[in-house]
Amino acid sequence: MFRQLIFVCLFLVLVPFVQAQEIRIEGSTTVGPIVDAFVESLNQSDGKVRFTVKKTGSGDGAAALIDGRCEIAAMSRFMKDEEYKKAVAAGRRPVPFTICMDGVCFIVHQSNNVRNLTKQQVTDIYTGKIKSWRELGGADVPVVAISRDTSSGTYEVFHELAVGKSKLAAGVEYTNSNPQMFARVSTTEGAIGYVGIGFLQNGVATVKFENIVPTKESIANGTYPLSRPLYLFTDGYPKLGSPLMKFCNFFLTEEGQDVINAKGFVPLTKY
Repeated sequence: MFRQLIFVCLFLVLVPFVQAQEIRIEGSTTVGPIVDAFVESLNQSDGKVRFTVKKTGSGDGAAALIDGRCEIAAMSRFMKDEEYKKAVAAGRRPVPFTICMDGVCFIVHQSNNVRNLTKQQVTDIYTGKIKSWRELGGADVPVVAISRDTSSGTYEVFHELAVGKSKLAAGVEYTNSNPQMFARVSTTEGAIGYVGIGFLQNGVATVKFENIVPTKESIANGTYPLSRPLYLFTDGYPKLGSPLMKFCNFFLTEEGQDVINAKGFVPLTKY
């Protein structure tokens, strides 16, 4: 009888942990704030799911999904052909969920009076051809070009849409996240960098690109040249009604859209 009582007690203690499902999310620092907010919202309604979130870059998210180290890869770019091939070779079937729209926005130090850049000027800045803001009508201050690290999806989009196939200059600095980029530009005279629209805030000056201001409206209607979708990738299509499916489709709910709006990004739908 005593042994039976011990067994029942252990069963009652362990069952919640056995039943709890873990959803591991890894990837983009741009998508990170949205993921964190989704987790917070869903945790309030369903405490049976344990979430872990790692924000180290879109490339790392893709690699984690391929290796089976996460259930969701958060990515600020689409998965590359070579990543798909590796996934298939590993027995994975990447499925994308487009959760919202974003824009890669150029920012400069507040003291900088340059407020518009063309694609060619951006290329010349990041390849080292333009070395002083005086060459662009600004003050005689050296240009400090700052980029995201190469594992970043934001870097991939910037490189493809803003500088093409040009190789960045050896003197370009690299940062690991949008907040680090913002901090570096806001405290460095002559600095230029780029962040997702959800990371624009007071403390820096936003620069037009090809005479177009990055706003939710210009991103939503596609007129801003550096607009892009943000993604969640899963291995195969999640089971209908599962916590994984609920998370990946949360962007379609009114609450999910409110979260995306609150984080400064552009929802795909409106209720």
